[in-house]
Amino acid sequence: MKKILILNAHQYHPYSEGRLSNALAERMIVQLQQQHHQIRLVHVEDQYDVSEQVVHHLWADVIIVQCPVYWMGAPWRFKQYLDEVFMEGVTGSMCDGDGRTETAPKKGYGTGGVLTDKCYMFSLTLNAPKEAFNDPDEPFFAGKSIDDLFLPYHLCYRFMGMQDLPTFTCFDVKKNPEIEEDFQRLHQHLDLLFGCL
Repeated sequence: MKKILILNAHQYHPYSEGRLSNALAERMIVQLQQQHHQIRLVHVEDQYDVSEQVVHHLWADVIIVQCPVYWMGAPWRFKQYLDEVFMEGVTGSMCDGDGRTETAPKKGYGTGGVLTDKCYMFSLTLNAPKEAFNDPDEPFFAGKSIDDLFLPYHLCYRFMGMQDLPTFTCFDVKKNPEIEEDFQRLHQHLDLLFGCL
């Protein structure tokens, strides 16, 4: 049994109302509770207490971030959440410096995180098709992956010492949605990661 913190990072916009992010988060909760995991859910768009959010991260074995991709990154409200919560945690509870030492001041940057027994996972939704990634012949992403696109957010969690789990992605959600297939893939993804824990 794992303790799992789900962060719904959706930020409302008339173009993106959050129905899919909410539905994915709810399906995660149902499935993971059926597997007897403990779940906490936070909507980062709601009011929150920063210290309490640090406690949630310390409580959790796994953090799942359910996030729409806005302009090649996360909504600014989620970035604000990370800035506030991780800056609070960097004072020692989540991180003990940046990993460098007086004897090696140029080496080891980003290795000071103390949450080494925790994992994180991104669940992303975006309008780009899957075929736009991992293909050097596609000019926009030029062969980059979805995890390359989200590298700054991966690095935030790695800075705290956490290990990444495979990213789940719903592609092409506006122009060519396959939502039922996405739900089935999510179920399989979670079952593979958490079903036997």
